[in-house]
Amino acid sequence: MNDTDTRLLRASLRVAAESRESGRHPFGALVIDAEGTIVAEAGNDSLPPTGDPTQHAELRAVALAFRRLGAEGMAGSTLYTSAEPCAMCSGAVYWTGVDRVVYALSEHRLLELTGDHPENPTFSLPCREVFARGQRRIDVSGPHLEDEASVVHEDFWV
Repeated sequence: MNDTDTRLLRASLRVAAESRESGRHPFGALVIDAEGTIVAEAGNDSLPPTGDPTQHAELRAVALAFRRLGAEGMAGSTLYTSAEPCAMCSGAVYWTGVDRVVYALSEHRLLELTGDHPENPTFSLPCREVFARGQRRIDVSGPHLEDEASVVHEDFWV
């Protein structure tokens, strides 16, 4: 992980904090294009009772990036996310053409923080395993900054 990765990963943590401050689940994600320009960012919008459970931060960010860039524009893109993409979000990463994922909090560490909370039934399925089943390579870097990324989850899942 280089300095740019650290800066952008911390930016995803800020989006997660903003998501929590607005009353939603504390997750954030952003997508950069091949030139390093932020083309999309999103917080989580899946909090019941009015939220849509498919609106995880990662899925929202990659979908917005795809709408803005198209398939060709997604070449060389990177997703930075406050937590490891779940199986659903990993599928969205794959199908939208993201080439690289950098994440902070691992699924394992997230499960330690959320426990069996009904609003976050965490999979025990690392994104690397999901991507390994695909026909194209997606580079993965993480977990990074897990202690820093954990802060936004403190006292949230009680």
